[in-house]
Amino acid sequence: MDARHPEDLVVALRTAARGLARRRSVRDLEQTLEQVVASAVVTVPGLDAGSISITEHGRIETRHPTSESIRKLDEKQSELNEGPCITAIEDPPETGTVVAQDLAGADADRWPRFAPNAAEAGYRALMSTQLSVDGGVWAALNLYSAEPDAFDEEAQTLAGLFGIQAAMLLYGANTAVHLQRAVDSRDLIGQAKGLLRERFKVDDEGAFQMLVTSSQDTNMKLTAVAQWLLDNADTSGSRPEAREIRR
Repeated sequence: MDARHPEDLVVALRTAARGLARRRSVRDLEQTLEQVVASAVVTVPGLDAGSISITEHGRIETRHPTSESIRKLDEKQSELNEGPCITAIEDPPETGTVVAQDLAGADADRWPRFAPNAAEAGYRALMSTQLSVDGGVWAALNLYSAEPDAFDEEAQTLAGLFGIQAAMLLYGANTAVHLQRAVDSRDLIGQAKGLLRERFKVDDEGAFQMLVTSSQDTNMKLTAVAQWLLDNADTSGSRPEAREIRR
């Protein structure tokens, strides 16, 4: 391994990690992922372009492609449901990285519909590393090269490390979303219980049971019942009828 590469890798990963520590919003996450792609293309030997593919609503969408041609190739993989990116997301090897060394040669038969598109666009080799974590989003880091046989062991190792960085970002963001939803739901239910305690002079357990019963009677989620109650609360202070809560 060239002496320059370990230092570049450490700097790139440390920069991304510092960015993650400072950032909290979805926009910040996207900026950090874009940085991971750009850093990988600069650092991993033999690379010319890159992107991230993420499954959204049953369709694989490209994020942060380094060129319009890469966007089109990622979209073609999604359209054909075929290619290294699709394989990395849906059926990756144990290493998590799918390597196509020559899409105009030995690897063409592995993805017979996608490979000609990549070769025609000027990209002969492609590595896709799965970024998914159990319970999280399904995604892959895609790294393209114009030259065949561009990915030696060093390049594959470095690509895997950048993949781990991106996977951690996505997992952290996904976990934060779920935690925020849980906090929001708890706050919503807490407000609804407080309203019921005040209006019906019941204790906390009684208020919660009223919400549960209303949820079961209406086949609505508990949070939906709580939201309806708060939206329809009589701001004048008069007590609503119990049947209104359960409707």
